[in-house]
Formats: sequence, structure tokens, C-alpha cells
Amino acid sequence: MEGYILGGRNIPEQKFKVFFKRKYREDLEEFERLFRNSFIQEDDFARIKKMGANCVRVPFHYRLLEKAPFRYNKEGFSYLKKVLRWAKKYNLKVILDLHAACGSQNEDWHSDSSGFAYLWKKEVFRQRTYRLWEEIVSLFKDEEALFGYDILNEPVTKDIKTLVKFYKELIRRIKTIDKEHIIFVEGNLWATKIDFLESLLEEKVYISIHFYQPLDFTFNLVPYLRYPGRIEDTFWNKDTLYRYILKYYKFAQRNRAKIFVGEFGVNWRENFFGEGTYLEELLDIFEEFGFDYTYWTYKTVKNYIYPDGLFQYLENQRYVRREGPSLGWESYLERWREQKHKIARVWNTKNYTLIQGLYKVLEKYFKRNR
Repeated sequence: MEGYILGGRNIPEQKFKVFFKRKYREDLEEFERLFRNSFIQEDDFARIKKMGANCVRVPFHYRLLEKAPFRYNKEGFSYLKKVLRWAKKYNLKVILDLHAACGSQNEDWHSDSSGFAYLWKKEVFRQRTYRLWEEIVSLFKDEEALFGYDILNEPVTKDIKTLVKFYKELIRRIKTIDKEHIIFVEGNLWATKIDFLESLLEEKVYISIHFYQPLDFTFNLVPYLRYPGRIEDTFWNKDTLYRYILKYYKFAQRNRAKIFVGEFGVNWRENFFGEGTYLEELLDIFEEFGFDYTYWTYKTVKNYIYPDGLFQYLENQRYVRREGPSLGWESYLERWREQKHKIARVWNTKNYTLIQGLYKVLEKYFKRNR
């Protein structure tokens, strides 16, 4: 549950749940269950297949699966099982993405961090992550729709030695159970720095990068920037993108490695500022370099910063309330018990709008690779 995706502030999920429990202590499990059953459903996999995509990267929080340290939640695993079943039905593949690890792998809200990346400070958190992945791999290694394991989303640490040691041990443990599926290893600094990963390369290990450059444009942090154009003191066009991404291609060539772009995207402004051109030129480069890719993200409440969804919730009713003072998911706290099923309707993709301009760009490249 990311704040901006639900139309609200980017506070950690754990902080929102503290607020929720203060008001509705007995309702948290029901809230989580209703959210998971509403936000992504079988129809979503049918839509993804229709547009020509062949793979879905599925982010999950370790708390979905871990009930207590080294104790696992069968209901949580059932959601991933359901996703794999839907993917098989629509002939799609799934990458399981540990988006929020025990202890947090960076200091940001999307790893559900309270401001610290304890995964790199305390061995017990790394041990719990090893064991969690062993449980996941043991349960899902024979699933037909499984493509691979994205073992850690966007790590950020100055302790590269510990990060490499962690990756090596996790790769070893996974391969002890499953030698067939791909293991995706993300670079440091939000999956942007990869040179230090050379020592990890072996069969069935891919390097994963995320690409959102230039941030002021793709996140719309500075309004009215245009592409191509001058952004962040640089003139950005296809040549600039090419030069920026070339280092990843050279790494791949030098090491005979496979590059997967796990995330890329843009805040969509109806293509008034060149977002479509940006995506087409970026995808042309990925195709030229032979990179696989998944777009971030599938759906969001429409916001004006951060990469937003292919499907967007455009209304501004009481469960979004962009004007505040409590907006997005924090607005649920005012009306949960009386209107929970109306809130759940806001989560259902049937009530979102397909963004046609973005759809046409992605569909062209997805169908090209069928």
C-alpha cells in the first residue's frame, strides 16, 4: 500500500496502520483482506493479457507472508498462489518482487521504512529474509506461471560489502531449492548502480535496473518541463537517454549478462509535455539493447507527481478528496465502518479510467514482443 498510489501522502504503510488501529482496533484484518480482494482481481490479468503484455511483476510486503519472526501466514501465501493461478489462465508469467523486506532495505516509504534501513544493520533481519525466500521458493517453484524472483526492491546502503554478502547467500539458498527460475538482483541506490554486482553473475541470475531519468520530468517535480527539452541543466532527448543507458548495455556486453528494467514510467499529463515521445524513445533503446522490461505502474489514483498508472482513478469523491485536509487513504479513517464497501469500490479497476495515450504506447511495444 503506497500512499500516492492510493491518492494520499507517502507515509509508510505501518504508520497508516497505527492510525487505523487507534480508531478501529478490531478491523485491521478485515481492512487488509478487503483491500487485497478488491485492488487486484482476475479481470486485471485479463486486461493485461489483452494489451499484449506477457509478464507481470508482482510487488509484495514481507508482512503479507510473515505472521511473526520465522512464522508464516497461510492466508498471505494464498494471495500469491491466486495471482499465479490467474497468470496461468491468461498465459502470463509472474515475477515475485519483495518490495518491502524485513527491517527495510532503504529509508523510503515504499519499503515501509520508519526512516532507517535496518536490513543492513541487523543480522536477524537478513536471516528472516533468507528464510522467507526459502519458504516462497519451496511453495511456488513448480508453478507453471512463475518466471522468477526479484529478491529485493531498490536497496540503498553505503555498506556494499554487506549487500553483496546478502545477495550471495540468498542466491545460494534459492538455488539449493530451485535451479530453474530466474533470480533478479537489483542494483544499489534504487536499482541504478550495478558495477559492484559483477561477482554475483552466474547462470539464471539477471541484473535488474530501474530507470526514471530525468526525475524532474518523469515525476513532474518541476511543472511544465517538456521532452525533448532542457531539464536539470541538460538537454534531454533520445541521444541523452541513449548515452545514459549505454553504461548498462556495456556492463551486459562485458559480462555476458542479462538486463531487466524492472521499473520505468512517467507522470502522464495527456502527452501535452512529450511523455509519449519520452516513452517511445526509451522503449526503442531498451529494444535495441535487448533489455526486458515491466512498466511501473498498473493503476493509481490520479496524482500530479510520481509515475502514475495505466489505469487511473479520476473522481474526487470523499475517499480521495484531493483538497484535503485528509486525503487518499487517510480519508478512509473518517468513514470506514459505515462505508467500507463504498471504499472498496474505489479500489476496483472497473471504476478506473484506461489512459488511452499511455495505453497506445505500451500496447505497440508489448504486442511487438508477443
